Amino acid sequence: MSKHEGHSSKQDNLAVTAVALQDHILHDLQLRNLSIADHSKTKVQKTENKSKSLKRNTKAIIDTGLKKTIQGPKVEDPEKEYVLDPKPPPLTLAQKLGLFEPPPPPLSSDEWEKVKQRSILQGDSVQPCPICKEEFELRPQVLLSCSHVFHRACLQAFEKFTNKKTCPLCRKNQYQTRVIHDGARLFKIKCATRIQACWRGHVVRKWYQDLKRKVPPTDAKLRRKFFEEKFTEISHRLLCSYSTDIEDLFWEIDHCLAINRSVLQQLEDRCGHELTDEDWEKIQIQALHRESYECPICLTPLPASADGHQDPGETRRSQSSRETVLLSCSHVFHHTCLLALEEFSLGDSSPFHVCPLCRSGYQKKILEY
Repeated sequence: MSKHEGHSSKQDNLAVTAVALQDHILHDLQLRNLSIADHSKTKVQKTENKSKSLKRNTKAIIDTGLKKTIQGPKVEDPEKEYVLDPKPPPLTLAQKLGLFEPPPPPLSSDEWEKVKQRSILQGDSVQPCPICKEEFELRPQVLLSCSHVFHRACLQAFEKFTNKKTCPLCRKNQYQTRVIHDGARLFKIKCATRIQACWRGHVVRKWYQDLKRKVPPTDAKLRRKFFEEKFTEISHRLLCSYSTDIEDLFWEIDHCLAINRSVLQQLEDRCGHELTDEDWEKIQIQALHRESYECPICLTPLPASADGHQDPGETRRSQSSRETVLLSCSHVFHHTCLLALEEFSLGDSSPFHVCPLCRSGYQKKILEY
């Protein structure tokens, strides 16, 4: 009996071991639908668990009639790092019996920091993704517990293709993943550096162009070309500043001609008609009231006035024996002095001569004493 009981116990242990190995293999190959447990029972258990969880989560709500403050969705930090793996699955029977090693426990924050520092020392975030061979840029990036870094989409595609959870580089099984943003941060720094370099280059080029426009070069040929361009630019600015409207130009010319004609007409009206003897008598009376005893041109005494009085310079009568001329503006001069002034002036004919004192056109009459 003892032998039979020992043999049956060994068979039972062997059967339990075989079932445990089979269940572990199915879980390892992610074939959970082929579990040894009855599929219908598991469904019933799942529905029961769901109903129990719903009963636990139901709470009575009291309507107070007050307006409820609607809270907007919380904005999460895009730079926040988090673990991507769900909670570890329960241990299989083979792992509980010690036939297989249980999966490692989840890494703590300090352990993840050490893994990240090891990845930074290796420069994984600086290099392209080992799967797609492209830069990380702003796409999601994952860090494995073996310190290797990949694109999140690339790693998911690799796991789907191989149907295994092994690192593409070191082939480590059952790794843990964590979302990081080192590649995105480095890419932003790189982009900012490029933008700053382009802007500084633009500023320097603009400054150099302004310097070339203002400072002449030292080479003779370039210096000549520089001043030629400057002269051309100044000439162009002068031409642009002038008005090139032909109609306005002709109107201005016609206006100036009309003004000149009116001035000449006034001059002709004033100097063209001959003065009568009565006009000359009035002009001579005005000249006597002026009491001028010297010629304004040569500053020598004039002859005796028409009323019979003699000027104070009678002692120099021999020097003042020249003829005296009266102008229509009532000024008196020596005839010879006035003739000399008319010859020296720019006028071509008598109507255009002006009085040396009042600058008005005149007619003249020689006085006889």
